[in-house]
Amino acid sequence: MGVEQKNFVRDLLIWRVKHISERHFILILSGVIGIVTGLAALAMRSFTHLVQWLLDGQLAQTITYGFYFILPTIGFGVVYLVKKYVVRNDVNHGIPSILYAVAHQKGVMKRFQAYGSLLVAPITIGFGGSVGLEGPMVVTGAGISSNICTFFHINQTNRMLLLACACAAALASIFKVPIAAILFAIEVFGLDLTLSSLIPLFIASLSGVFTSYFFFGNEALIPIQITQGFSLQGIPFYILLGVVGGLMSAYFTYVYEKLNAYFKKLASPYLRIIIGGALLGLLIFIMPPLYGEGHETINHLKEGHPELSLSSNIFNWDLTNAWIIILLLAGLTFAKVVATSLTFGAGGVGGIFSPMLFMGGVMGNCLARIINQFPVLGYKAELPNFTMVGMTALMTGVLHAPLTAVFLIAEVTGGYSLLVPAMLTAAVSFLVAKSFNKYSIYTMELGRKGELISQNKDQSILTLMNFEQVVEHNFTPVYTDMKLREIVYDVVRYSNRNIYPVLDREHNTLKGILLLDDIRQLMFDTDQYDKIDATQLMQLPPAVITMGEDKMSSVMDKFQQTGAWNLPVVKNGEYYGFISKSKLLSIYRRKLIYFTQ
Repeated sequence: MGVEQKNFVRDLLIWRVKHISERHFILILSGVIGIVTGLAALAMRSFTHLVQWLLDGQLAQTITYGFYFILPTIGFGVVYLVKKYVVRNDVNHGIPSILYAVAHQKGVMKRFQAYGSLLVAPITIGFGGSVGLEGPMVVTGAGISSNICTFFHINQTNRMLLLACACAAALASIFKVPIAAILFAIEVFGLDLTLSSLIPLFIASLSGVFTSYFFFGNEALIPIQITQGFSLQGIPFYILLGVVGGLMSAYFTYVYEKLNAYFKKLASPYLRIIIGGALLGLLIFIMPPLYGEGHETINHLKEGHPELSLSSNIFNWDLTNAWIIILLLAGLTFAKVVATSLTFGAGGVGGIFSPMLFMGGVMGNCLARIINQFPVLGYKAELPNFTMVGMTALMTGVLHAPLTAVFLIAEVTGGYSLLVPAMLTAAVSFLVAKSFNKYSIYTMELGRKGELISQNKDQSILTLMNFEQVVEHNFTPVYTDMKLREIVYDVVRYSNRNIYPVLDREHNTLKGILLLDDIRQLMFDTDQYDKIDATQLMQLPPAVITMGEDKMSSVMDKFQQTGAWNLPVVKNGEYYGFISKSKLLSIYRRKLIYFTQ
């Protein structure tokens, strides 16, 4: 940046501070971020459709059907090359990368995250990757938002709010669901629902929706009209759908986690590409609806035309047989999460939002067809209703976001005729899924490490506290080979502390602690000066804090359980310092004030 550019930026920032209040500026930025995120979503969708049109629409018509077998491997190879030579960074997929930035980097995201997903996600999906665009769109919007905040020197609290605004705008622009998008940002990011946070979310969400309407008109991603509403007769069947949805959510999370763990063990990226691409290609060859996002399959199912998606099965089964259709749909339901996990494992970039909608919709449609095969039950399950509510069930169970799921379906269907069954199904699915997994698939890794920012203010503040800030190093050490004389004249005499770490001189390991009260009476008994050494005077600390293992929440628990005022800290097996309760509470109080402003 040249001198003139730096002066212009400096003058712009000064003018902004003088003429626009922080509150008004945040509102302006929320609108700008909403529009920019909507445009990024437009670009990503257009690029994806172009790749799919070229490969699935044009090239596939001129060559053998077996082309689908090798297509994913080629796509993963292209994605790897783009990440290595163009983006020059590993592009992480989905919401977890944003949650990581919030927990570890104070909401600051690197510059490549604003465009990396925009380049590689369309290639992943266009070449057959069984993932969605929603996650990459959210990451792109959040990356743009974070870099705008960095440019204007926005503080941490407002930066996190604007990250949530970008996420709401991305979801709103994709599905045209402004309320569900706001709830998504609140549930996933753990925002407090206050007027100060709600208005920017409203503005960002509406900006994303308006941008989508401007370029796509009334076109809907999953268009649907509900012709028959809810009846009390359907309550047991929607409860059953909730139970099935909760169990399938646990299956989704389990398979996703295990397959990703397996691919992480493979050191060579080329091996991951070959294994993941070959297995995914085989799945798509057997079940073509697994290709890409799968929104067309959902639309065919809810309209009652499964043959439009299932007719190309390699088994050439008779689709006039209802049980054949049910068997194929059940296979799709279980295979989708495998295909999604293989896509991620092979290095593809995408999101799990579309796979959840696909799997939930197919699951609901399949269950409705099973119910309808037994007229003795006295209930006819409406295929569109169960398809849409099935999406609610799976989204709730996997994301632990029931409000988002319920209102997404309510807004997508253009009314609230399915609100009651969606709420009932979501509640049951949430309870079943929660019994298997404490955390959602987004928050699982951070939650297990105790690094998750949530709506629990106490936990969030502890997570945001910097460990290094609370460790004090001005404690004079006592060594195990010291006699009382050395301790009194070389340590106590020059220290303003009343507690001393007792260390092994050779390895600097912590052996115990020495309190001033333990030697107060002996200090004036000079006859004991050369008879007593440190090991006879020291005691074991009530607890030890291990750097890199203990989190702030566990540190606070150790102080509460022991009643101690100072606890020693070790790092890599060596003594590192002390944490005092007074400093810990002082920093906690400052963070609390900052966090709640």
